[in-house]
Amino acid sequence: MPYAGTRLINDADSHIMESLDWLAGYADADVRERLGSMRLEAGGSGAAKAIERAQARVRDPVATAEISSNVVAGPKGWAGFGAIDPAERRAALDDLGFNRQLVFTTFAGSQFLPSRDLAVKYGGARALNRAVADFCRGDDRLIGVGVVPLDEPDLALAEVRGAIAAGCGAVWLPAAPAGDRSPGHPDLDPIWAALSEAGVPFMLHVGALTPMLPAAYHNNGHPRPKDWLGGGENLRAKDFFSLAFAPQNFLASLALDGVFDRFPTLRGGVIELGAGWVPDFLRRLDQAWKGWRKTDPVVGGLSMPPSQLIRRAVRFTPFATEDAGTIIREGGEELFLFSSDYPHPEGTKNPIERFESTFEGLSEEARDRFYRRNFEDMFAG
Repeated sequence: MPYAGTRLINDADSHIMESLDWLAGYADADVRERLGSMRLEAGGSGAAKAIERAQARVRDPVATAEISSNVVAGPKGWAGFGAIDPAERRAALDDLGFNRQLVFTTFAGSQFLPSRDLAVKYGGARALNRAVADFCRGDDRLIGVGVVPLDEPDLALAEVRGAIAAGCGAVWLPAAPAGDRSPGHPDLDPIWAALSEAGVPFMLHVGALTPMLPAAYHNNGHPRPKDWLGGGENLRAKDFFSLAFAPQNFLASLALDGVFDRFPTLRGGVIELGAGWVPDFLRRLDQAWKGWRKTDPVVGGLSMPPSQLIRRAVRFTPFATEDAGTIIREGGEELFLFSSDYPHPEGTKNPIERFESTFEGLSEEARDRFYRRNFEDMFAG
C-alpha cells in the first residue's frame, strides 16, 4: 500500500536536490561560464559532501534498495530516494502514491537570480526551466515548476513562454516588486495573459525569490543561532514572522491593481510560506477596499471585493506544523492544499498524520478539497 493509501492526493510541494553542475548542463554556451556558484549555505556546512554521497548511492543498487520503500519516513535532502535522479523520483512517487506532484528546484536559482547582468539572470532562468522540465519529462504525475524573474517585462514574457514551451506546468515568480514596478503594473499584463491562456498557474514559494527580514533585526547582541533544523543558513525565529509579508504584498498588488479582474482565469499558488496568516489577510484586504474605493479609481473599479478575487484565483499550503484544521475552518475549505515538501525535512516524516491530527470535525468534502480538488482548481482557470 503506498503512503497515500486509497485517498487521491495531489502534492503541491516537492523538490529536486541539484548537483553542483546540474544547471550548467542546460545553459546556453554564452551563459554557462557566467553562472555563479550554487549557494549551499541553507544546506549546511556538509552540503558538498552530501551531494557526493548521494551521487555515489545512486550508483549502488544495494544501498538504493535499502531506502526505496517508505520513502516519506526515510532519508531526506540529497540522501532522499528520488532527490537527484529523475528515474528514482518516478519510483518514489509510486511509493508515496500521490496523483500529481509539483516539483520545484532548491538551490539552483542562487546561481543567477542575484545577478545584475540581465543576460545571466534570464539565461539562468532559461537553463533552469529546461532542466526542471527535463527532470519531470516522461511522467505526467510530475509537474515541473519553472522560474522567471519579473524585473524586465519583455525578457520575462519571453522566458514565461519558453518555460511553457519547454514543458513546465507552473511558473515560480518572485514575491517582490517587478524591478521598479508593482506586479500589477499594466506592463506585465502580457505575462498574466500568457499564463492565463496556457492554463499555467504562477507560484510564490519561499527561497531565493522571497524578500526576507532585514539583516539588522538579527543583530541583537547575541551569537547567531543555528536555523531550526540545527545547521545551515535557513530560517530563524524572527524570519518566520516576516515570511508572510512578501506574498501578502504581492497578492494585494495583484488584487488591488486589478490583475485578477483583467485576467479572471489567472490562477496561482502560495507554497511553503505558511497559511495561518491567510484569513486575516483576506479581512484586511477587504478593509482596504472599503476604505479606499471612493478615492482610488482602480480600487473602486474592482468587480467584487478583493478577498473574493483571491478566493477565486489563489490556493495556499499550510505548513505540516501548523494547525491546518483551524486554518481551514476559519479561512474556508476552498483555499488550502496538501503538500509533502519531499525530500526536504521540513515536510516531516508523516505530513498526512500531522494534518489529520488537526482535522477533527472536518467533513469528507473538506478533506477531499484539501487533498485533491483545490489543487485541481489551480489548473482549471
